[in-house]
Amino acid sequence: MSETFNANRIARLCDFLRQSPTPWHATLAMVQRLEAAGFQRLEETANWQLSPGQRYYVTRNDSSLIAFQLPAGPLADLRMIGAHTDSPGLRLKPNATQYAAGWLQLGVQVYGGALLAPWFDRDLGLAGRVHIRHADGQLESVLLNVDHPVAMIPSLAIHLDRDVNAGRSINPQTQMAPVLLQSSTDKLQDLLARWLEAEHGLRAVDIVDFELGFYDVQPPSLVGVNQELVASARLDNLLSCFVGLEALLESDAQQGALLVANDHEEVGSASACGAQGPFLGDVLKRVNAQVGGASEESLIQLIQSSLMISCDNAHGLHPNFRDKHDDQHGPALNGGPVVKINASQRYATNSVTGALFRDICRAADVPVQSFVTRSDMGCGSTIGPITATEVGVPTIDVGLPQWAMHSVRETAGTHDVEHLTRALVGFLNRARLS
Repeated sequence: MSETFNANRIARLCDFLRQSPTPWHATLAMVQRLEAAGFQRLEETANWQLSPGQRYYVTRNDSSLIAFQLPAGPLADLRMIGAHTDSPGLRLKPNATQYAAGWLQLGVQVYGGALLAPWFDRDLGLAGRVHIRHADGQLESVLLNVDHPVAMIPSLAIHLDRDVNAGRSINPQTQMAPVLLQSSTDKLQDLLARWLEAEHGLRAVDIVDFELGFYDVQPPSLVGVNQELVASARLDNLLSCFVGLEALLESDAQQGALLVANDHEEVGSASACGAQGPFLGDVLKRVNAQVGGASEESLIQLIQSSLMISCDNAHGLHPNFRDKHDDQHGPALNGGPVVKINASQRYATNSVTGALFRDICRAADVPVQSFVTRSDMGCGSTIGPITATEVGVPTIDVGLPQWAMHSVRETAGTHDVEHLTRALVGFLNRARLS
């Protein structure tokens, strides 16, 4: 592995993470790279005219994306990579303005299974999308990224809560409203108007609706004496989005390939743009109608000849909590991608798809690990089983090991970024899947 090339890839990863405080920003960042690489935009509401040998992308809700390349010859199968664009966090309530002790605060609701304690005493920015109405009545959706510290959730001093280190629950309704401004008159709408003018030059517009959330503005960093670790917000699962995109752009484009990055995984995937929704199935039907066999029979054949590698980070072995892992299944950071296995189908991996991925890693000279949760602990899930259920495509769940999953700041191994990228490039370039 070239250390210089690895450093360049890590630099691109950190840039992507900085650009992507929300699923909408992450999707836009991926779109910009795809268009720079020659991918053509498709609109779901328009007729598609697809040609062999060409590369395309389509978005839904501006927060989910599918990019695909078609082979110059017949479309025998699709090598699919799946990831998700969303991460746990704090989203604003619709009527968020509230006041306490002379301070303007904003009410939040928790999105996904967030670790709440790490959100305290952080420099918080605000980002998402805002829908505005212009003077002529036209509605427009704009992205907003207030990328400097405008809020904080202050901790309560230990002198006022002597038992805090003995374990205390956190009430997100009463204890997690960020503090923004020493005021008892300003409102969220006033702040949004100010920020929209600063970022977009918009004046005299009505704010109709929004989807906004707080995020930690501390930038990604490389940690460790030898920079073995990358620390950042939203590694789960923007790290997989980044690696999947890198692999797609580096592939030789000889085989049919597809990258899907769904929103709403952290809240169950049940949405029009989530993995449980019809987004991927809709795209596969249209691709088959244009360049496949154009029949229901050929669509089933295409899906069953394909393979989905669902990429979502895995729980790396924590040096301070080794007892939280099965003794034989504690993935090491920088030890390579992890095959995720669960007998109750919380992961979609079976011996067929697992063997294929292990062979892909062998061919790419990439180490591979296994994760099984302890038998006395519950197991999470991801888009793999949902995609396999909804679409029927043979699927394997893999991921890069990380620490502090669902924290406001997570940690992964720098060398693993290269490991998984190399494996996925080998997968996309593989002459035959069987």
